[in-house]
Amino acid sequence: MVEIRKNKKNINIIDLDKNFSELDQDKMIELLEEFPQKMRDALRLGEEFSIPTDLLPAPAPTQNFRNIVVLGMGGSAIGGDLLSDCLADELSIPIVVIRGYNIPKFVDENSLVFAVSYSGNTEETLSALKRCLEVKARVIALTSGGKLSVLARENNFPVIKVPAGIQPRAAISYLFFPVLKALERLDLIKERNGEIEETLNILQELSKEYGAKSPLKNNFAKKVAMDLYQHLPLVYGSEGLLKAVAMRWKTQINENSKWPCFWNVFPELDHNEIVGYEIENDINRQVEIIYLQDKEGLLRVEQRRKITRKIIEDKVAEFIVCPTKGKGKMARMFSLIFLGDLASYYLAILNQVDPSPVACIEDLKKELAKQINE
Repeated sequence: MVEIRKNKKNINIIDLDKNFSELDQDKMIELLEEFPQKMRDALRLGEEFSIPTDLLPAPAPTQNFRNIVVLGMGGSAIGGDLLSDCLADELSIPIVVIRGYNIPKFVDENSLVFAVSYSGNTEETLSALKRCLEVKARVIALTSGGKLSVLARENNFPVIKVPAGIQPRAAISYLFFPVLKALERLDLIKERNGEIEETLNILQELSKEYGAKSPLKNNFAKKVAMDLYQHLPLVYGSEGLLKAVAMRWKTQINENSKWPCFWNVFPELDHNEIVGYEIENDINRQVEIIYLQDKEGLLRVEQRRKITRKIIEDKVAEFIVCPTKGKGKMARMFSLIFLGDLASYYLAILNQVDPSPVACIEDLKKELAKQINE
């Protein structure tokens, strides 16, 4: 039986310190709390999958990649965005994420393509992959099976096989770390053993701090969810490291919490979105701004955040600051991803919905399938 309590706005609300397992039929909370273990397994997969010898680095490399392309949609694409942000100051070639059916002209035989589809059946990704094969791009697939695995066998390109049976958005460790390890093995980036250990250690600590058994008074993820309940969340990241993280928060609140959410980044939002708060209105008063603060980030961005908050704070419901943890880029990035994942989960519980099913997406796919068959 779900128990009800009053929140700080005196609204009846589910007690997040009581048993709410009946709402979480697929036990997503276990997947979230096990992130550190899943991360270790994902790293192992990236280290162990077979890379063709002509892709491996050699004293006189035969393959010089000009760009890295990640094909994917939704939860399967976010890993590419995170990699692009995390590796921006090291890679001398760009990482481009393609969400759609087609590919740009620059994709050719000098492109390294990661085709990422957790299910293996994402139609946009499969369409884009076929075009990549036509231009003779070098491909590595990441999937749990499906049509993508079949295409890999038919076209003889390697596959990083990840465990099936997980919601793609809850499989972020499997969609990021194997690709990171592949780039290391291809000698395109340096090894990150120190950063990886720091990230694992921080996530193990946060799993206890943000987990279901941790009480509200000590649990920042639960507190964020309580603040967001019955409000419109706007997630503000910053250029570089926290751009993709802000997008991740937005999509997790959409899919887990079944709730609208929007995102933007500093400094860009100071050139347009800030003006949207000039006129006081009921919509703005429902806005909860979540600021993802990179404690090791640019001083100028932090100055902008403080000034922006001063200008708009009285126009919105609340301004929540969520700081990174750790020193390395990976730890800072994933500390906030983990917070957002748990906060979106608890917001789903407050909304009295099961966080796992995505009925609207399934309905959309069914209608699309009917039109193919007509």
